[in-house]
Amino acid sequence: MDGSHIRTLLLTFFYRQMPVLIERGHIYIAQPPLYKMKKGKSEWYVKDDAELRSMLLKSAVENAELHPDPNQPPLTGVALEALQRRWLDVNEMIKRSARRYDQRVLEQLLYMPEVAAADHDNLEWLQRWGSELETQLNAADDVARKYRVRVFAGDDGQPKLIVARTEHGTTTEKYIHREFFESMEYRRIAELGKTLIGLIKPGAYVRKDNERQEMSGFKQAMNWLMEQARKGQSVQRYKGLGEMNPEQLWDTTINPQTRRLIQVRIEDAQAANDIFSTLMGDQVEPRREFIEKNALAVVNLDI
Repeated sequence: MDGSHIRTLLLTFFYRQMPVLIERGHIYIAQPPLYKMKKGKSEWYVKDDAELRSMLLKSAVENAELHPDPNQPPLTGVALEALQRRWLDVNEMIKRSARRYDQRVLEQLLYMPEVAAADHDNLEWLQRWGSELETQLNAADDVARKYRVRVFAGDDGQPKLIVARTEHGTTTEKYIHREFFESMEYRRIAELGKTLIGLIKPGAYVRKDNERQEMSGFKQAMNWLMEQARKGQSVQRYKGLGEMNPEQLWDTTINPQTRRLIQVRIEDAQAANDIFSTLMGDQVEPRREFIEKNALAVVNLDI
């Protein structure tokens, strides 16, 4: 969201004071790259996080073999890339959802039986499931963090699931509501979990180029491949155009032959005007509602 606040101010100004410029299509937004990558003497620019991840993913699976079962043919090429892409997508979603739920809990759901609506309403079944989740959460070698999972019947007779985390003597509790198990986020975790459960067999390993790594889990293999993809490469993230020298600014943002532009339409300016009015207006409730609705979507925040 770099520069979005300045963009909103400028679009609001043009919309209110010079609307004819927008109506005639004379206002454009420059699209400078977010990253610069360098490997050896070669360097190139990357548009955004999605493009960076896509490039690293393709580099990770190139000449790579995943052997989840040493006695079976390995996963390579398109099949390996598709599985790793699913893994990365779900993990990005987990990181975003970790603002509401404990990240380790969300990660462990990949290795737990799926919770259907009927299962959640079955108190005995959910208690057994909760006991298994607690065991898995505490299986990690982390003496500073312990978990306790409680499942009980609420005042309305419906099962309630609470995960308590104790860390450095402080305990925090979070409810995992029935609605969570009906959400799209959980559905994606559960679908990937069906693929991963039982996938890794004893003796599994991953290979890339001339290097080989033994693995005990899929996460370990994926992290190793991404580390291999980053080897020999440096990635610089730009916080603003002020971090570029004049030559870089010309090549990426100003040169008509190479720059990327987005033409501003009247609905774009209208949206910017509405946001500005919401955030800077006299009405408190719309501003609070906007902040509460969008706070969890923040990815990069400089303080």
